[in-house]
Amino acid sequence: MNSVVTERFIHCHDQLKKEQRIRSSRQFALSLDYLPQSLSEILKKRRDVTIELLRKAIDAYKLNPVYLFSGEGPLFMTEDAQANLKVLTVVTDSHNDERIVHVPVPAQAGYASESKDPTFIQELPNYTLPDYKYKVGTHRSFDLSGDSMEPTLFEGDKVVCSYLEPSLWASSLKDNYVYVVVTKGDVLIKRVHNHIKAEQKLLLLSDNTYYEPFEMSVKDIQEIWYVRAKISPFLPSPSNINNMLRSEMEELRKMVQNQSNIIQNLYNTIETLVEQTKKD
Repeated sequence: MNSVVTERFIHCHDQLKKEQRIRSSRQFALSLDYLPQSLSEILKKRRDVTIELLRKAIDAYKLNPVYLFSGEGPLFMTEDAQANLKVLTVVTDSHNDERIVHVPVPAQAGYASESKDPTFIQELPNYTLPDYKYKVGTHRSFDLSGDSMEPTLFEGDKVVCSYLEPSLWASSLKDNYVYVVVTKGDVLIKRVHNHIKAEQKLLLLSDNTYYEPFEMSVKDIQEIWYVRAKISPFLPSPSNINNMLRSEMEELRKMVQNQSNIIQNLYNTIETLVEQTKKD
């Protein structure tokens, strides 16, 4: 056995027995839906503890993940700490370097409801990027669907994001920046106005003004990811850019002409009223 995490897990198990919070190792294993024989192998230091067993033990017995993975803090969490705990599953390569997990559109509904399921996360596509900034911290990418973020982001774009710890939401969420907000049933890519300190809410805005802003309570949010870059399948050519500019200019011309017509009609109406007044 070579995992210090396993050593700490065994320490927590032994402390549970010492405090008589569990009757036996067998009862501990069965309460976690784990084979007692496999737990015995871990306790005898013949195999390492699994991520899934750690997750179940954290949920059931309030093992402190900070202690398990860093050796710091108490062995067990307080009620408040457990209520605020959010476990994030990551994918690593053979060198134990984190890879970027990609969440395509068809998987986003499942991601919102099963983001804590390690099996679901590990089955998603994953990759790496050469830039050093993607080697530090946890990153995910998400497909964009719909037109709510046009003209900044288009359907088919992918946004590459870094994870924002829940403890930093109130202080680090920046107004008018783009974030991926994962709720209990959806994955949203929006601009954010941070109202957490005052109202425990976020105001979510679309760049497409057709869509109205709306508020979301912090208690409905599972994860927040800061959008650092986009990967787009679209490479506009100069002709496309010119066509787009011509189209926008034509729309502007029509708008100005329409306003001009309204002003002219108003002027004609006023003139008619003045003439009638003079006759009267």
